[in-house]
Amino acid sequence: MKIILSRKGFDSASGKQPNPIMPDGTLLSLPIPSEKDDRVTTYSSLSWNGRSYYDIIHSLKPKSKIMANDFCHLDPDIRKDVCSRPSEWKPAFGQVDSALTHLRNQQVSIGDIFLFFGWFKATEERNGTLVYKKGAPDLHIIYGYMQIGEIINKEKDVPQWLMKHPHASYRNAWNKNLNAIFLPSDKLSVLPNKKGCDTLDYRENRVLTMPNMPKGRWNLPQFFRNVPISYHPNPWRSNYFQSAGRGQEFVMEATPEVLTWAKQIIE
Repeated sequence: MKIILSRKGFDSASGKQPNPIMPDGTLLSLPIPSEKDDRVTTYSSLSWNGRSYYDIIHSLKPKSKIMANDFCHLDPDIRKDVCSRPSEWKPAFGQVDSALTHLRNQQVSIGDIFLFFGWFKATEERNGTLVYKKGAPDLHIIYGYMQIGEIINKEKDVPQWLMKHPHASYRNAWNKNLNAIFLPSDKLSVLPNKKGCDTLDYRENRVLTMPNMPKGRWNLPQFFRNVPISYHPNPWRSNYFQSAGRGQEFVMEATPEVLTWAKQIIE
């Protein structure tokens, strides 16, 4: 089994603001602006607790250039209640091109577990307006997971209910065998009381960033010094793990210690 730390959501290049830790602890990962081939979902069509994603984005960053009818890349699509869904819906995550090639080269397959993380910052309600909390740190936080139950590698195998997923429309990538959609197992094999895929709320042990450090400096347990992680040939400094500035999928073997660490984050 492998564990994959998968970087997703708004970042300094796409979206250009932190994903919000909502006042109730919800880790609301915001989908990045869409590419030209996946224009299906708009920011105004997604909502959380009665607020559209567009309103949340502009409340937190009034000068954001994102418009209400701009399309977004809803992937990984793991939060069910953000929009209307067909009855067959289940979570899905797509990957394409070099990032998918990396997963294949690392032999990622059915049974392996993605841990989705992103750039987050705490928010609060101030005079009825959602704002970033003054002085709150920028953090990398794990906000969801998926154990792979199925991998769709061919366009003809995409079921009808999945056609609105952004990766379903990547015709050129399908033709080049450089597109895939991952679907979850029904249950998490290592924690059978958990779903095969779900979102996670804020909790301290889900924060990767070391206290009082830039978000890319991680406070991983010391046993990770002996765990090779893709994209990280020499990540350790004196007292922290320096995460890679580029790359989406960081793959490691699920050693007993790594698996215990992952289970503690999820459960």
